[in-house]
Amino acid sequence: MAPRIVIIGGGSYQWVPKLLVDIANTPALAEAEIVLEDIDAEPLEPMADFVRHVAGVRGLGLSVTTTTDQREALSGADYVVVTISTGGFASMRHDLEIPERHGIKQSVGDSVGPGGIMRALRNIPVLVGIARDMEELCPDAWMLNITNPMTTLCRAMTHETGVRTVGLCHEIAGAQFALSLLLDCNFLDLEFELVGVNHLPIFTSLRVGGEDRFEQLRALVADPDGLGEQTVKLPPGVPAEAAAFAGGIRKRDIIDHHMVKFALFERYGVLPGAGDRHLVEFFPGFLTEESDWGKRWNVALTTIADRERDAGGHKDTLAAMRASDEVSRMPSGEMVAPMIDAFIRDEPHAFPLNLPNRGQAPDLPADVVVEAMCIADGKGLNPRDEPRLPPLLAEWLRRIAASQERTVQAALSGRRDQVVEAMLLDPLAGRIDFDHVEMMTAEMLAATARWLPQFA
Repeated sequence: MAPRIVIIGGGSYQWVPKLLVDIANTPALAEAEIVLEDIDAEPLEPMADFVRHVAGVRGLGLSVTTTTDQREALSGADYVVVTISTGGFASMRHDLEIPERHGIKQSVGDSVGPGGIMRALRNIPVLVGIARDMEELCPDAWMLNITNPMTTLCRAMTHETGVRTVGLCHEIAGAQFALSLLLDCNFLDLEFELVGVNHLPIFTSLRVGGEDRFEQLRALVADPDGLGEQTVKLPPGVPAEAAAFAGGIRKRDIIDHHMVKFALFERYGVLPGAGDRHLVEFFPGFLTEESDWGKRWNVALTTIADRERDAGGHKDTLAAMRASDEVSRMPSGEMVAPMIDAFIRDEPHAFPLNLPNRGQAPDLPADVVVEAMCIADGKGLNPRDEPRLPPLLAEWLRRIAASQERTVQAALSGRRDQVVEAMLLDPLAGRIDFDHVEMMTAEMLAATARWLPQFA
């Protein structure tokens, strides 16, 4: 029976096209029923038209319907993909601008720090509402969440509901690709263990064919000048699109692009797996006036204007994809289609997943949501490893987890004092004057009040 795949936030120009191409490239999903739901009806028809275009070009049996009624969409769903942003750029503007007035600049502002905490307060009630509807209308369905801040959202749903929830993030796929280029190996040949929270997952081992590759990586990082103009070597079988993207890249450029990641690797002996623009918000010593707010580490601050420009680019990309008589076979790096495929075909597959801690992160509290390698198959999801962290990093992650737990409690209770406590615990939000943390929090709550009914 063809699966019913519902996308909440189905009008997203950023996410829906790439997810649909992945579905089209997955034979087990060739007959899937796609349901696109969004509170904004305007982009739904262009998205549905794109689904029909892909199905026609490939000769697939994909079907598509659209709706602005969440309960109608969820009825009978097998898989529910969530990609939303409560308040959009209008709310996120305050997440960035108010902290900046208090001396905190953010490179992303969607996972931790003041922006990540406020985004969680807005999104948690919405996602818990989706999960409660799922309990009633599709109790056996999986929620596949790609919305940020992933850790706190997944934690709220697993704490408040019985819905099977997992967070899916592409950061590890990006790191895996960069590491394969540095180490002259196939992307798929990299073996690793990792543990942490979303946007701070940490590789605790890295091997190829059972051979440790951390030493090779240390040598490259210790002497980047020794690489000279050496470019990456692409292994046989790399898709043409990937080869066009990576061909000619200097290894030195890859190291320069990941300065924060490799600085932490040299310091702690293990390798953070997210992009540097996320990492600096967990380690705010990189995001200071002395570093010109990250520029010394090749980290840029992403403004609302940047995001609005990117949003326009996503629309242009969809238009080009719709006009083409070909559909890319290049994997997007997202895990939605591969995971559903593993479930349906009962074919075990390892993924970096965000799930409640059941022992896969022995240094962190039970039940908090952590990111680690897990196996997906017809029976569901199960942790694969139990890696340990260096003591100092373990302590750092426990602090972050404590702030995230307080954030979840605040979002569900509507208690302002708990928001302040979450800010004080957070390494980035808590780096300013004690009194200013409370002032900043009050300003942010007031500025975004229309998206925070629980605090009214």
